[in-house]
Amino acid sequence: MVSYVGVLLYGVGGIVVAGMALLVAFQEKLVYVPVLPGLTKSYPVTPARLRLLYEDVWLRSSDGVRLHAWFIKVLPESRGPTVLFFQENAGNIAHRLEMVRIMIQRLQCNVFMLSYRGYGASDGYPSQHGITKDAQAALDHLSQRTDIDTSRIVVFGRSLGGAVGALLTKNNPDKVAALILENTFTSILDMAGVILPFLKWFIGGTSSKGPKLLNFLVRSPWSTIDVVGQIKQPILFLSGLQDEMVPPFHMQMLYGKAAAHNRECVFVDFPNGMHMDTWLAGGDHYWRTTQQFLEKHVPEIKEHDSSHDDKGTFIVYEDTVYLRKTT
Repeated sequence: MVSYVGVLLYGVGGIVVAGMALLVAFQEKLVYVPVLPGLTKSYPVTPARLRLLYEDVWLRSSDGVRLHAWFIKVLPESRGPTVLFFQENAGNIAHRLEMVRIMIQRLQCNVFMLSYRGYGASDGYPSQHGITKDAQAALDHLSQRTDIDTSRIVVFGRSLGGAVGALLTKNNPDKVAALILENTFTSILDMAGVILPFLKWFIGGTSSKGPKLLNFLVRSPWSTIDVVGQIKQPILFLSGLQDEMVPPFHMQMLYGKAAAHNRECVFVDFPNGMHMDTWLAGGDHYWRTTQQFLEKHVPEIKEHDSSHDDKGTFIVYEDTVYLRKTT
């Protein structure tokens, strides 16, 4: 009897060890899915198919990886807000074009869509360290452009893109005006137990009560819960309550952590919103909420008068006079 129990325990232990080994070896393939099953890595459509005004942008990350992006403008000479758009973990930027088309129409904004390394036409292989560099390269590019208002750059991220965007926003308080998070997780460490329930006994984030014995093995923790409380800029949280991938309480936890340190946080939930379609299920309410957030935190500064001196242009906005320095 004892020998049978011993064999059983050894067998179970072997399966667990083998499972952990596979998880360690292939974790990037679980977190990053540049190619959806049955599809190719290339873009199925381009913005031209949707009759959007765009340019192909090629960048180099700080470690030399060649990156591709689309910069889509609402108008050729638009000085409206520019949204730096970070996608989820699966597919490529072409799969988000319909949502972006509506975003441009409703918000009258420009949108910069970055392909992470290993995604779409970008070179390399995805990792947290690498994608963090990619996001910074995209923001640096936008900050140096002369055809946009660089004081009105807003970061938008959904799911994995929210983790990317939160870290970028925290690291660049002088370049990012505001942040929009949609259906974002607290951390990959917490998501491990959601995707594979047995892992919650071994892997977990700061909110987990488990022993966290294997956290050190996770190469892409994306701990947004540890980042969001350090963000100084305004944050809009958009949460789909029917999210079938990221439990909605993750967004509530992120909001709670941020709002404890930042008074410019807004949380809005959408009862019928799922992980990928909250923007669609939310309808007009979704877009009005986002528009009001932008109007408040990245307003258009209108030059009502041509008052000049040798130091710059005087600008009037909401009865306050500002001096825009001449460069």
